[in-house]
Amino acid sequence: MTPTLRRKLEALAERREELERLLSDPGVVADNDRFRRYSREFSQLEPVSTALSEEAKAKRDLAAAEALRNDPEMRELAEEEIATAQARLLQLEDELALLLVPKDPRDDSDLFLEVRAGTGGDEAAIFAGDLFRMYARYAERQGWKVEVASDSPGEHGGYKEIVARVSGRGAFSRLKFESGTHRVQRVPETESQGRIHTSAATVAIIPDDDAVEEVVINPADLKVDTFRSSGAGGQHVNKTESAIRITHIPSGLVVENQTARSQHANRDLAMKRLKGQLLEAERSKQAAAQAESRKLQVGSGDRSQRIRTYNFPQGRITDHRVEGLTLYDLPNILQGNLDELVERLAREHQADELARLTEAA
Repeated sequence: MTPTLRRKLEALAERREELERLLSDPGVVADNDRFRRYSREFSQLEPVSTALSEEAKAKRDLAAAEALRNDPEMRELAEEEIATAQARLLQLEDELALLLVPKDPRDDSDLFLEVRAGTGGDEAAIFAGDLFRMYARYAERQGWKVEVASDSPGEHGGYKEIVARVSGRGAFSRLKFESGTHRVQRVPETESQGRIHTSAATVAIIPDDDAVEEVVINPADLKVDTFRSSGAGGQHVNKTESAIRITHIPSGLVVENQTARSQHANRDLAMKRLKGQLLEAERSKQAAAQAESRKLQVGSGDRSQRIRTYNFPQGRITDHRVEGLTLYDLPNILQGNLDELVERLAREHQADELARLTEAA
């Protein structure tokens, strides 16, 4: 670990001690906002303090074992303890380095999941439906709530487009690397010759975080249309034009919402999505600029980037952002068992961020 990274760790440990003192200050205890803010920061720094304490203990163990090396009767035992302590120190150094990677403030946010059929006609729409069901099943396994905001069914199944709000602890942190173009290779049900076709669908993961409220949109830049809702909701949806479609003229972005019973509520939800899309587009642009010279760009959020291929004949799924990330478990993954993919992408992103941090140091 470089001296610069070590100093950063020491500064974090000092900040934790300062927070410990502040949290016992009567003035802070009486101020709910400050106490809550300091408590959250204190808990985030606790793993750093714990790892540093364990590192100090491992160093003491190493020194004690090395002191026994000169005793012929204890030399064999000392060598074993030295090897154990050295391995532990290497492990702790890796853990401490990862703790320096800044936490994404959006990780605990809810999100909007948008899946759209791309090239491939009816087969692309069917694949978009497969992807949405995959994410919905994964969300169910995580205990998250999924609410469809709008959908446009395909003529032969699936969806031309479907948008849903996913809410639950850690939702964005688990799905944020799914944005991009997903490609499928399989024999469509409508293919009489048994030929494999290649189709695609795009996925966008847009965080529903506090920063969305700060986005300012000029009302003159909006075109708002109302239409009659379809789907669940009883007779009410067929009698009133409560659904809302908003077009942001400068960017060409179009959002709609039809799940709420009132036009006002649908407008609020659609505006929230629009602000989220505009904010995420700006963030993606900045991330792409920062990552331009980096080989690995997991999490760049570029929807045009082909990130994954689902090959049905071979039962194979390959993520193109990570070298060697190929799993022969496609049916299981499509049932919503995404943990292996999600965790591998998170580790790669951490390693990428740590490399960037080390270069900067």
